[in-house]
Amino acid sequence: MSKNIVKKLLIVAAIIGILVAFWALSLGHYFTLSYLKGSADTFRALYAEHRALVILVYFVVYVVTTSLSLPGAAVLTLAGGALFGLLTGTLIVSFASAIGATTACFVSRFLLRDWVQGKFGDKIARVNEGIEKEGAFYLFTLRLIPVFPFWMINLVMGLTKMPLRRFYWVSQLGMLAGTVVYVNAGKELAKIDSLKGILSPSLLISFALIGIFPIPVKRLMALYRARKENRNSEPLLKKGEGHGKL
Repeated sequence: MSKNIVKKLLIVAAIIGILVAFWALSLGHYFTLSYLKGSADTFRALYAEHRALVILVYFVVYVVTTSLSLPGAAVLTLAGGALFGLLTGTLIVSFASAIGATTACFVSRFLLRDWVQGKFGDKIARVNEGIEKEGAFYLFTLRLIPVFPFWMINLVMGLTKMPLRRFYWVSQLGMLAGTVVYVNAGKELAKIDSLKGILSPSLLISFALIGIFPIPVKRLMALYRARKENRNSEPLLKKGEGHGKL
């Protein structure tokens, strides 16, 4: 058995173990809005006494949650606002969410890409063509428009050829707007009755416009460059024609 297969088996075993523990111990209860609202004062008091420790534990929990695509990222983001405030909360959540997403992307790539490539190579090739064509704008748009769950984007992107470094910084930039909205909402935790009411339709439309805008701009710039190159090549062609007549 090769070392690569052993590594994959160990990662799979670790993931299965964590998932089993999560559901068997009903840990999902701690990632609900009702639990957060009921325990907010306790967490604030703990943070006041042990700031560095609370930030470290929160950061690790957030990264693990997003890395394994466990439910609760939205509640954790609200908790960041309730505990740390807008500026510090946004900073912590932004890095934790981007690192967790990149880890999930890497795990998906390490475990599944070879198998998916063998089974659905032609379809994955089309996705890779789209990513090569639109580049970072493609992922940036997906991050801004919450049509697909973020965990799904992480796993699917792991099956593509997008470099992890690019995936990281585009994800952090693309998720920043939504992070600010949720962290800011966490500051008014007592007024929140449902996660659905945080992102209003008008806000979703705004995110969509921000996400879609770079794509036509990129295409217009490409068209402009192509026309400019054609114009620059026309005098050369005319000179060539003149020499031919002589």
